[in-house]
Amino acid sequence: MKVDVKIKLIVIFLILVGSIYLMMTKSPKLGLDLQGGVSITLKVDVDKVIKDQYLNLAKDIEKKLKGENIDILSYKIENESLKIVLLDPTKVDKAKEIIKKEFPQVVLDTFDGGLSVKFADWELNRIKTNTIKQAVETLRNRIDQFGTLSANIAQKGKDRVLVEIPGVIDIERAKAIIGKTAQLELKEVVDSAFSKEELLQKYPNGLPDDLEILEGQEEVVNGQKVKEWFLVKKTPIITGAMLKDARTALDQAGNPAVNFELTSEGAEIFGEATQKMIGKRLAIVLDGKVMSAPVIRSRITSSGQITGRFTTEEANDLAVVLRAGALPAPVSIVEESVVGPTLGKESIDKTLMAGIVSFVLVGVFMIFRYALSGFIAIIALVFNLMLLWVTMLLFDITLTLPGIAGIILNIGMGVDGNVIIFERIKEELHNGKTLRVALEEGFKRGFAAIFDSHVTVIIAALALLEFGNPPLKGFAATLSIGTFINLFTAVFLTKMLLDLTIGGKKYFKYAI
Repeated sequence: MKVDVKIKLIVIFLILVGSIYLMMTKSPKLGLDLQGGVSITLKVDVDKVIKDQYLNLAKDIEKKLKGENIDILSYKIENESLKIVLLDPTKVDKAKEIIKKEFPQVVLDTFDGGLSVKFADWELNRIKTNTIKQAVETLRNRIDQFGTLSANIAQKGKDRVLVEIPGVIDIERAKAIIGKTAQLELKEVVDSAFSKEELLQKYPNGLPDDLEILEGQEEVVNGQKVKEWFLVKKTPIITGAMLKDARTALDQAGNPAVNFELTSEGAEIFGEATQKMIGKRLAIVLDGKVMSAPVIRSRITSSGQITGRFTTEEANDLAVVLRAGALPAPVSIVEESVVGPTLGKESIDKTLMAGIVSFVLVGVFMIFRYALSGFIAIIALVFNLMLLWVTMLLFDITLTLPGIAGIILNIGMGVDGNVIIFERIKEELHNGKTLRVALEEGFKRGFAAIFDSHVTVIIAALALLEFGNPPLKGFAATLSIGTFINLFTAVFLTKMLLDLTIGGKKYFKYAI
């Protein structure tokens, strides 16, 4: 036996042993359709993001015009545009020129005494697209930190996000994790009372524009449930955007809490603010609700604590969503469902039966048509399927029902290359070539056709991976991997086995 053949056999043996070991020690990650789980469709409130963008735009315009001695009397959002009324109506044209120059993303129109400012269509599309993309990434970060790496998160339509979490059946906890906006804000407390009306009575002409009233948590005082309301400054000192880390901890009473750490920029801003607030209360606001409002006793820089009546699980979940970041907009659940594991087992049983039947039929056909060579092709096919399975295990690729369909399709495609080569070998034998020469010529002349056909399938599969929906991506993943592996088994492995069995042996002439 030649040295190079021995080396090839050793390589094949090592791959075989390593593959069997991995298959015995590691289980595949199953998708929602195979092991059950929860499926939730969320609607992202893009309109709120656009409204917030208009408010930010109004502040920027006000600041820019004030620098040019043009004062704004009032502004409001109306009919998907920003209506700005100037203190001096004669300066409308000048204000229009300034805004047009400094804010190219808007379209301007005038009315008596003011300006109508509207985002251009391309800017609106950019805001909407970025909002959905950010929502998808934030949800993916949350669920990854939650410990479910095989979850599927994808955009669904213009303003919806599909979240599928295999293996999770506690839909209420899943909804609490992915549906929480988790907008953290630290605000200065101006006043507080145990009723909202009591705070409003102090401002008979309405609250100043820079203040707002927020609801606190319900507490038990002298055996009665009471809720504290807080009058706070509307502009936060810092937000969750300056959060560096969040971890579960215990408060002074031994109850679950969440410790947070700020970035260097956030620590500097927070330190300066708390230095001026010694003796005052600081509201820790989460999604518009005051979780706690401690009194500042000394300068605080890089860290703080969120307390409340949390359970250990709630504190853990809150830490997860804070670390992952706040959603760019509020979301609402429009559809939810739980897929039981029974349905997944039935799907697996049916697809496995389909795979076994297809394998047997392909094997019978190949052996009937090509005799010993067909049997060798089946051995190469088994090796092909085994390598495909091991690749999915190595790269933690989630197996779905369409993915199994891709594996079954690979059974047919796995022998496709062998059919081309065997037919080429037959032609060479018919032309009077020896078996040894026919084998060499058959593989040599058949390789180009095999390579081209496999490359076109891989290109189509990669297109599905990039642009297809989640089920199609599962199908494309197994199809592309299996097709790539088939190039190796159809050419390298099959040729080596043929060389060892029938190469140069005349009495095996009719074994193909």
